[in-house]
Amino acid sequence: MAVASEAPFHVLAVDDSLIDRKLIERLLKTSSFQVTTVESGSKALEFLGLREDLERPSSATSCQHEIEVNLVITDYCMPEMSGYDLLKKIKESSAFKDIPVVIMSSENVPARINRCLEEGAEEFLLKPVKLSDMNKLRPHILKGKSKEDQQRSNSNNTIDFSTINSGSRNNKRKANEEGLSPERTRPRFSNNSTNSLTVL
Repeated sequence: MAVASEAPFHVLAVDDSLIDRKLIERLLKTSSFQVTTVESGSKALEFLGLREDLERPSSATSCQHEIEVNLVITDYCMPEMSGYDLLKKIKESSAFKDIPVVIMSSENVPARINRCLEEGAEEFLLKPVKLSDMNKLRPHILKGKSKEDQQRSNSNNTIDFSTINSGSRNNKRKANEEGLSPERTRPRFSNNSTNSLTVL
């Protein structure tokens, strides 16, 4: 049986600056990511199927793209919708809340950074973004994918308690056949034994 090669992770890059978009696209592609770039938060929501005119973000599952997005990296300062507002919309969506979001900014403002991290951003990168920053993305993607996989398996798996109980009965039967008492796993000492230990 041959192992299928894994498709590259897909990153949605959001920045209103064409130069910054091209830079992040080049860095991501160099790091073996598949990249889609958009110029605004509203375009990102549209790409994800979370248009602003929809009343319920959870209805996005019906218009979700065939291309799975594994991470969103967005500029903080953009017209119309900031990266922070985009982060909030993604985290409010039941369909996309587990997608890791990374915020970029050219301004090192601790209050802004903390606010984004508290809202659910995985990382806050200072511009200009460097190739070494791309190495920080993969662990966030893997963590996001494991959350998705775990939720999928939890929703698909139900526990059959009857098999668990019958399994413990089989262990007791096996212990009885081997001459062991299943209730007694450690040897017991009685006070009537001839060999007793005295502590001085």
